[in-house]
Amino acid sequence: MDLSEISQIIVIIILGTLGITFFSIFSGLLFNGIERKLYAFIKKEKDQSIIQPLKDIKQLFSEKSKIPKDSIPWLFNLMPMLGLAISISILIYLPIGSFPPIAPTGGDIILVLYLLIMSSLTIIIGGFSTGMSTTTKGAHKEMENLIAYLFPLVVIIISFVWKLTQAAEVFELTDIFSISTIAGLNTNLAIWNYLNGPLGYIGFAILLFVFVLVTTSDFAKFHINPLKGKKKSINEALSGYSGRNLGLFFIMNSVKTIVVASLIVTLFFPYNLSNLLDMVGSYPGYAIDFIFYLIKIFLVMIISITLLRIAIARLKIEQIVFKYWVQLTLASLVGLILVMWDGWLMNLLNL
Repeated sequence: MDLSEISQIIVIIILGTLGITFFSIFSGLLFNGIERKLYAFIKKEKDQSIIQPLKDIKQLFSEKSKIPKDSIPWLFNLMPMLGLAISISILIYLPIGSFPPIAPTGGDIILVLYLLIMSSLTIIIGGFSTGMSTTTKGAHKEMENLIAYLFPLVVIIISFVWKLTQAAEVFELTDIFSISTIAGLNTNLAIWNYLNGPLGYIGFAILLFVFVLVTTSDFAKFHINPLKGKKKSINEALSGYSGRNLGLFFIMNSVKTIVVASLIVTLFFPYNLSNLLDMVGSYPGYAIDFIFYLIKIFLVMIISITLLRIAIARLKIEQIVFKYWVQLTLASLVGLILVMWDGWLMNLLNL
């Protein structure tokens, strides 16, 4: 690889990252506005403008960020910026429509899992850094929630890897830990195409349900109340934040909405229309796939994430932890077992 090729790759990564940054922030805030209108409609509350999140961000950034007296200032100010940067960086490893990931790498599904965890840790560390009893208590709750949904996520990843390992020889799959392989960018196949029978479909349907629940809970408890000019986060870990720092956390939460929806689409619904229309690799094909991608993540957000946020926001942390450790962990294990039995049973029956 010569210098010109390296320069070209660097330019693509920089421009792609800037594009993804703008896309994730703008679309995340826009969806947050749509979500507020839907929430107000369901709860029969006062309607709000779709652009209200943009107004809230503008007002937060115009306010001075107060630093608690007993806080660790550099850590307190670093966590909001780091959390937003980590959340945006996840999209670098995910395909958008028929556009491949900007920075694909071997085993990037594990990297994405780590980044999701790290983005949650920024809230926890930020809460501890304030030195306030309320935020420390909230940080403890966030840590419990993180531990609670971590194991189901690991089981889901194992289920994907197990099935792809079984199909690797037949479909000539190479890096089974790669998101590009899971999304079928080279094979035009999704995880559903590798299944042998009904047990596999039932197993991955269960895993999809669990995945939506555990990822949604991570940001279901963060909201800014714009009523009467007050900016209040219902996440106790962030109650010590204000002004620009709180605004950065709010943007991070909106970006994570897009990240989670994109991850659900990538893992479970990566299909593109250009394959059906025989337009793969053409500019119209890229445009059609991008529009189809936007429709998919919008449907995922509206059908699953918004409704689950409304429901989960009412649960206490003890209820969430119990449900994740007991019910959802068992459900993910049942899904994994069904996926494992799928190939074995079909081979046994010679089907």
